[in-house]
Amino acid sequence: MNDIFSVKNKVIVITGAGRGIGNFFASELSKMSAIVYGIDKTFSNKNKRNVYFQKKCDITNKTQFKKICKNILKDNGKIDVLINNAGITLPNNSSKDYSLEDWKKTIDVNLTGAFVCSQIVAQIMKKQFIGSIINITSINAELGFPNNPAYVTSKGGLKMLTKSLARDFGKYGIRVNNLGPGYIVTEMTKKSYQNKKSRMIKQRHTLLGRWGDLTDLIGPCVFLASDASGYVTGQDIYVDGGWLANGLPE
Repeated sequence: MNDIFSVKNKVIVITGAGRGIGNFFASELSKMSAIVYGIDKTFSNKNKRNVYFQKKCDITNKTQFKKICKNILKDNGKIDVLINNAGITLPNNSSKDYSLEDWKKTIDVNLTGAFVCSQIVAQIMKKQFIGSIINITSINAELGFPNNPAYVTSKGGLKMLTKSLARDFGKYGIRVNNLGPGYIVTEMTKKSYQNKKSRMIKQRHTLLGRWGDLTDLIGPCVFLASDASGYVTGQDIYVDGGWLANGLPE
């Protein structure tokens, strides 16, 4: 049997690849011989060591993203996987004072951006009659968290967008699934992790008793990107150490 978990020569587009989870995915999938295109507005200097293609783009600019995808298709003849990872978080001290500007910014990137990118790439995948779209959600898609209504709403919306697109794109051979991280140590969660009290509260609620590492995410990502998940669509896969399954504390 061929290695059904192989991503070798798969053309993979990852948004929000300039840092954090997106950058990690781009680097690791490249090491597995995938042809990876990382999309972001900026890339830090440390990314120079990576072997994936870096394309500067604001995903809220539909024309710009469409042009990049057109060039990727021209160079490779296909796009196998889209990972909608781009996301921002703009917490405030209170939801009642949350600004409409921050609300719109968050929804534009986290939800509308993923929708537009999926539409564009789906047009390519439709002609191939195969493809995998992976939306990076969060445990925030399932539970209410304080003082960040736009982020929670965007991730909850993205969860249901996935199910909607899975329903509509399935007839074209396109699979759409959610990959939802729990508390993973990234640049976005660094402040919470460095606060010992905050870190331990979250750690104690996690069934495995620890924060996650970026390496905990790559296995599920490879599964969804590869042929191993060929009959999986419209699903939520949470990598949260058991956070969502936990009930009352001991």
